[in-house]
Amino acid sequence: MARTKSYAKHKSQITNKSLLKKKLHTSQSSSESNNQSQIQIQKKRRYRPGTICLREIKKYQKSTQLLIRKLPFQRLVRDISKFFELQARWQERAIHVLQEATESYIVGLLQDSLLCTVHAKRVTLMSKDIRLARRIRGDESVTYRF
Repeated sequence: MARTKSYAKHKSQITNKSLLKKKLHTSQSSSESNNQSQIQIQKKRRYRPGTICLREIKKYQKSTQLLIRKLPFQRLVRDISKFFELQARWQERAIHVLQEATESYIVGLLQDSLLCTVHAKRVTLMSKDIRLARRIRGDESVTYRF
């Protein structure tokens, strides 16, 4: 009898055989359990880094809905207004308009600060970029530190 060389089996081949055995074993049971076992065997889809992020960016650029939730923003507005007038009452429409203006300002500020980041040949947006964008815009009247 001639001698033949035997090769080591890869781990992936072994697991594939065990998966086939599981499929054969489950095919003998009812069709309902067969569907459930195939769902358990299939791996979850793994996306490349950045794919989901780009999908979210496109989704939010298409939509016109507000990104900040209404109730937390409303509580913030009412809390800030207590410093100026004790019995201030707010209409829902007034808070909505204020929220739209706030989000528009924040989006514009972040766009300008992203340009500062690109100019500095960086990828990560830092607080110093936001400060520089506010300084260039002339928004230094409010002295909040980031």
